[in-house]
Amino acid sequence: MGRYREFAPPTGVAPLVACLWESHPSDGREQRVVPDGCLDLIWRDGELLVVGADTGPVVFAPTRTDEPVSGIRLRPGAAGAVLGIPASEVLDARVPVSSVWPTRAAALSDALAAADPADRLGLLMRSVAQRQAARDDLVAAAAHRFARSSAPVAAVAADLGVSERQLHRRTVAAIGHGPKVLARVARLRRLIALSSRPTPLPLAERAAAAGYASQSHMSDDVRRLTGLAPVRFLEDARLTAA
Repeated sequence: MGRYREFAPPTGVAPLVACLWESHPSDGREQRVVPDGCLDLIWRDGELLVVGADTGPVVFAPTRTDEPVSGIRLRPGAAGAVLGIPASEVLDARVPVSSVWPTRAAALSDALAAADPADRLGLLMRSVAQRQAARDDLVAAAAHRFARSSAPVAAVAADLGVSERQLHRRTVAAIGHGPKVLARVARLRRLIALSSRPTPLPLAERAAAAGYASQSHMSDDVRRLTGLAPVRFLEDARLTAA
C-alpha cells in the first residue's frame, strides 16, 4: 500500500477539510479503501479526480508512476457545497474534476502537472479555499453525533430538531448517501478505534462497545463495508482523518 501520510489542514479551511494526504507507492500492490463518509479530490497518475463517498470497499490498481498520490479529504457535510452539485451525483464514483468544475479544471490540472510533488497539496488546498463554500452544519452535527454514539437516525434527527426525512435529504445532498449509511460507517470507525488499542478487547466485546447488536451483526456489516472478514480487516485497519 506504500507510505501514507496525513497533514492537518490550515485553520482557514479546517471546517471543510479533514486532512491533506499523500500516498507513496512502494511495491505495486493494490490499495483497498473503505467508506469514511468523506469525498476526496486526488491527483493520481497525472489526472485530477473527484472520488465520491463510498458505500462499499474500493480496490485501487497500482499507480502507473512512481510519483506520490496527492489528495485533500472533505469533511462530512462539506462535499456538496465545495463541488457545487449534490454530492449524490458522484456517490461511489471516480470522475474527472472537469466534469464537476468545467471552467477551472484545466488550469488546475495544468498547475498540478507542472508542480513539484511537494507543492501539490498546497494547490489542492487553495482550490478548495477559493470555492468559499460553507458546509452544511446540520449534516456536520449529525456526523458528530453518529461518531460518538449508536443512536438511531430518528433519535439523532429529533435531537437536532428536524424530521428524519429532512435529515436524509440534507445528508444525501451534502455527503452523497443517507444518514443510515453514515451511521454504519461511524460504527465501523469506532470498531477500528477499539481494535487499534495496544491491548484490544475480545472481538465480541469490541463489537458490543462499538454499537453492534451482536458479533454476527458486526461480521455481516464489516463484510459489506470492507469486503473482508472482520479478523482479516482489523489486522491492518487504521483510522484515517474524517
